[in-house]
Amino acid sequence: MKKPHPEPQPSPSNRIQLSPSNKINDNTATLQTFTLNDLAQYTKERAYSPQVSSDFHLFYVGRDDVHDILKHVLSRVTTSLYLNMFGYDDEELNDIIFALAVDPSITMLITLDKSQAGGIHEKKLIELDQSKNLAAFNTHYVIGQSATHQISHTKGFVADGKVGGEGSTNWSASGEGTFVVKGQPGGAGYKAQNNTQTIFTDPDSVARFQAQLIAEHTAAQAAQNRFGGRTGTHTATQSGAK
Repeated sequence: MKKPHPEPQPSPSNRIQLSPSNKINDNTATLQTFTLNDLAQYTKERAYSPQVSSDFHLFYVGRDDVHDILKHVLSRVTTSLYLNMFGYDDEELNDIIFALAVDPSITMLITLDKSQAGGIHEKKLIELDQSKNLAAFNTHYVIGQSATHQISHTKGFVADGKVGGEGSTNWSASGEGTFVVKGQPGGAGYKAQNNTQTIFTDPDSVARFQAQLIAEHTAAQAAQNRFGGRTGTHTATQSGAK
């Protein structure tokens, strides 16, 4: 059964209230019985077509509530999370990741892109590692590049070996089209890029994507080992690095 996590602590200047889709502190909320039907509530139509696939669905930023879709899945993780994200700038998703990061019953591999390493949330992750030693909690992260020294541009995850997510969506207000008015896009400050987000449960795709995420993490880690330790946040960084 899922263990309750410590209350996420967002920055004092931007306090965030847990929303109904965010179940990070609900020990009854897991992915053990997850189906794609659980996410129909976040589509514009609040329902799927009768022809919908049972193991793959494509959501659209600006039309569907991708922000809550991501929170719904990630906050229900109980076993493992393999994650590679290019744009990492969502306070509430960051709070979820931080809660999972210090739960020793959850194995987590995080790969972030070196060119984005100056962002506030990447810096917070480094600070959390320095204060907690995340490797002791089975959380390992690296901020680096692809195997050919290009940007690490994958934007996806595999949660609990059961649910995969991938698409063009960066974790940011405009990347996700964060909903400002409950239940519909729009409202003061609303921004939305043209992005897509897939969620899939096909076992073969989930297994192959998890293997790819591990390979991308290993490549970024290998680059860090070749070129030495980090300098600030502009070279590859791993959990436990000093």
